Amino acid sequence: MAIAIKTPQEIEKMRASGRILRQVHMAVEAAVKPGATTMDLERVAEAKIRELGGKPAFKGYNDYPCCLCTSVNSEVIHGIPSEKKVLQEGDIVSVDCGVILEGYYSDAAGTYPVGRISQETRKLLDVTKASLEQAIQEVRVGGTVGDIGAAVQEMCEAEGYGVVRDFVGHGIGRNMHEDPQVPNYGTRGKGTKLKAGMVLAIEPMINAGTADVKVLKDGWTAVTTDGSMSAHFEHTVAVTKDGPVVLTQ
Repeated sequence: MAIAIKTPQEIEKMRASGRILRQVHMAVEAAVKPGATTMDLERVAEAKIRELGGKPAFKGYNDYPCCLCTSVNSEVIHGIPSEKKVLQEGDIVSVDCGVILEGYYSDAAGTYPVGRISQETRKLLDVTKASLEQAIQEVRVGGTVGDIGAAVQEMCEAEGYGVVRDFVGHGIGRNMHEDPQVPNYGTRGKGTKLKAGMVLAIEPMINAGTADVKVLKDGWTAVTTDGSMSAHFEHTVAVTKDGPVVLTQ
């Protein structure tokens, strides 16, 4: 797939989709508490998406059954919401969601604490989120995808964390996944050159221990192989001549 360059009008449509998605995340985050199930979060998300006039981007995508991916503790990504998954004090839950509005996609993720969490886990969340913010600063015309990945890798590996290789960020627009791939590791100056009109889903997936992951028998849920905690933050970001524009905040 060739890299799709979006017009300013298309980017505005993606921004409108992203605004809905931000409100979905706010509603879901407010519902994260001990005793809630991940299916409770799913219901909140679907109701909010439909209330605001969007469509869930994930539901039905490659037969995925839900609007959200809800990944708890050592689950990295693609955890399926369930009535049986009850959130406990001290857990973390990574919530990934996408919205379609007028044919344009947005994609964003955040990892939320359930009640009080340990200092070690709080640091994992803070560093992962900061690595996303640092990566976004690398989104500039003439930069490269390698610059983005290097920003995440440098910050997170300096803390001894594992940077997931098996899953990466991606281009986004009229499709959920477009070229180019956007790894969370890389070499500065290498990889696809960034041009105005590209839109990227940048999504650090960072483990407290090993970078290695495996997919469970459900065919979706990816977990850390050593059982360590994992955090996931994501924004949809447009490349413009004036610098990065985050469409999902």
